[in-house]
Amino acid sequence: MTQHDATSKVAIVTGGATGIGEAVVTALTDAGWHIWALGRRRSALDALEAATGARGLVCDVSQADAVNAAVAEVLGTEGRLDGLVLNAGIMVEGTLGETSAAQWDEAISVNLTGAYLVAHACLEALSVSQGAVVSVSSVAGLRAAGGAAAYSISKAGLLMLSHSIAVDYGPLGVRSNAVCPGWTRSEMADGEMAAFAEMAGGDVESAYEEVTRLVPQRRPGSSAEVAQAIVWLLSDTASYVNGATLSVDGGLGVIDAGTTAYGFRVTPRD
Repeated sequence: MTQHDATSKVAIVTGGATGIGEAVVTALTDAGWHIWALGRRRSALDALEAATGARGLVCDVSQADAVNAAVAEVLGTEGRLDGLVLNAGIMVEGTLGETSAAQWDEAISVNLTGAYLVAHACLEALSVSQGAVVSVSSVAGLRAAGGAAAYSISKAGLLMLSHSIAVDYGPLGVRSNAVCPGWTRSEMADGEMAAFAEMAGGDVESAYEEVTRLVPQRRPGSSAEVAQAIVWLLSDTASYVNGATLSVDGGLGVIDAGTTAYGFRVTPRD
């Protein structure tokens, strides 16, 4: 078992090798946490380990046996768990009618069932340490995103998972909160912007500019900005924040869609 002083906290970050997860791992390791990142790609985890000193474990969070083995390795090595970031997720595009059963199952199994499996495996240890959970949902979990039914539904379910942990495990000292990022520069979002640019013309940068025209701050967020909100929710300075949903979206969620025509000209595409 690794020996470290009582102030050194341990956390698991799922989907920790890229995007928001990578930014969370970087911020937490910089703050002195012992971080274990779960991800599907060994090459990405190796790069993360080299850059941050975090430990990387290959783990498909949709598979119960893999999750249980990974959590057991963390607890067997560290002897404790103080934080959990449920960040692993995939994008599945399409309206409900366009979404196949296989696509539906994939979205739910990674974005929602995967979060359940990891949380289920970690809650006993988090209860002992009176630790904290942060679930990374999306603005699409708060408002229906056009053409992304399975994704939006899975992210809305993740919010209720977060709330349920807050209610049921709050009496044991566990805090559970969620963040809902808006457009955030990441590997996944870059891929979406590339597809959007191919459809609408332009490049990735112009695509980001177009999709954030209604964002009051007029830009996408960075993974580091979302990570700082997550780090705060894990920290003792957020000790009485439980069951909260924090939007990290540049103000997009407070826009009155019915009045946007007064300030914006929308040009239909062919």
